[in-house]
Amino acid sequence: MLFSPESSGTFAADVAAALRVELAPLEARVFEDGEHKTRPLTSVRARDVYVLQALSSGGGHSVNDRLVRLLFFVGALRDAGAARVTAVIPYLGYARKDRRTKPRDPVTTRYVAQLFESVGTDCVVTLDVHNLAAFQNAFRCRTEHLEAAPRFVEEIAPGLADLPVTVVSPDAGGIKRAEAFRQRLEAALGRPVGAAFVEKYRSSGVVSGEGFVGPVDGRIAIVVDDLIAGGTTVARAARACRERGARRVIALASHGVFASTAPEALAGADVDRVVVTDSIPAQPLPEGAFAAKLERLSVATLFAEAIRRLNTGGSLAELQA
Repeated sequence: MLFSPESSGTFAADVAAALRVELAPLEARVFEDGEHKTRPLTSVRARDVYVLQALSSGGGHSVNDRLVRLLFFVGALRDAGAARVTAVIPYLGYARKDRRTKPRDPVTTRYVAQLFESVGTDCVVTLDVHNLAAFQNAFRCRTEHLEAAPRFVEEIAPGLADLPVTVVSPDAGGIKRAEAFRQRLEAALGRPVGAAFVEKYRSSGVVSGEGFVGPVDGRIAIVVDDLIAGGTTVARAARACRERGARRVIALASHGVFASTAPEALAGADVDRVVVTDSIPAQPLPEGAFAAKLERLSVATLFAEAIRRLNTGGSLAELQA
């Protein structure tokens, strides 16, 4: 059974269509004082249940709203006798705060994991978390991690022709992610692909660092990151590539969070294309240069196949190959 607390969204409908199932009916009610309840309108007893919900803000709901609603609904499903409940979370909010960078910092990734475990979640499925090791170590229940890299390679490889290419990490922390993508792209193209990274330090919202390592002169630079929020990280990486002679710059990010500053930060000529997945419901963006550059790739089929394999005992490792 597949539920989506926000079943009006197209992503949930696309996943259901790929699975050839109907979204299961539910009641979502908000009370006068702001409290809410969500309950299934059909029996879930002894069923394998999947709940699809991205933990992002937008559409009148904050990240906190969606997190609490999802947790309460998972708890309600377990109380109603579901045999197994899997939280399918295309974008996992709070995943960036996975360690203490200042004294007395919260380790929010771990706290969120404990919340899901406390309501009886059997498995959490998500896409391209900020720090895979931290995600896997935070949860004690089963976790499954999907990657958008194959979808990105499928999309951009045909347009690269025989031009030289370099994959760029916008900071040192993303080097492993960028390198994994570089290897996949290199295999798809059947020729060498360069690697580069940009130095970046962030403290109290201030970004610094000017170092750059890797060849981009005369090349197509592909900046790879897990998400775009304010847009400054990708913008400064693109600018660094252009200053060093990059012919074109393509930015790839699994999650388009897009804070209010992102359109302005990415509207300039340094970035030619910005490609994200539909893991986060699209929010209205101002018309202009950024909107013209933005492309969204669907990962609904990827999630549908992951759910199918979880339900039937299939291999998710083969799905990511």
